[in-house]
Amino acid sequence: MELQENLNEIHKRGLGLAAISYDSPAILKSFADRKQIAYPLLSDPGSKIIREYGLLNQTIPQGPFFGIPYPGTYILDRDRKVVSKYFEDDYTQRFTAADILIRQFGAAAGASHATVEAKHLRISTSAGTAVVHTGQRIALTVDISAPTGVHVYAPGVSGYIPIDLQIADAPAYSVHPGEYPASKTMRLAAIDETVPVYLGDFRIVREITISKNAAQGELTVQGSLRYQACDEKQCYVPETIPLSWTLRVEPLDRQRAPAEIQHKQ
Repeated sequence: MELQENLNEIHKRGLGLAAISYDSPAILKSFADRKQIAYPLLSDPGSKIIREYGLLNQTIPQGPFFGIPYPGTYILDRDRKVVSKYFEDDYTQRFTAADILIRQFGAAAGASHATVEAKHLRISTSAGTAVVHTGQRIALTVDISAPTGVHVYAPGVSGYIPIDLQIADAPAYSVHPGEYPASKTMRLAAIDETVPVYLGDFRIVREITISKNAAQGELTVQGSLRYQACDEKQCYVPETIPLSWTLRVEPLDRQRAPAEIQHKQ
């Protein structure tokens, strides 16, 4: 369903989309009709393709649910070569389409927008999606704009304060390491040093995975951005800017197909 919500953005990037599962065509049609899925759902009887890709989830006991794969996404180029893949070790967790579009293609994050006018920087926060479910991996973005002549130090700098996006783990979600863009090098002639910096516009991404402990309803993710801005004359007092993202946790869709077409024991 989350793929369907992002279908237009997927197509805008010149991508096709198809999903494959061990379900029968009848089950897939029932689900597609109920949820108005507009992309192909492919049936893999006996999990033949799932097995060939080495994705069969062997932790599932024999029964109606045996045959499911570890959920994930492959991205292929026009020559049908896999250029990237997004899989989790825990089959109850998965990357969202919005998360992949942000990480892989630099797409805009479409939810929970907020703008902070900090000293020396303009900071905008967004989330990949406003509505989240247990097990989903969600991208939280911070888009930063530094005025002409101002720089901040990048991670890995020595002797200076690098920019740092902090989000603490909470019972409702776990936090993944931050993803910072490639930095540029700047020569500081006055002190005869070359340092990694960010100039102009750049983005930092941190992902969270919604846990089984997340209560339904509004969820606020708290974070902070620490940085020290400098120009050609001086470095200013370090700043720590509080940030937050507001999401809504909704229950998973647990409705099964009609009994007459369900997987049999």
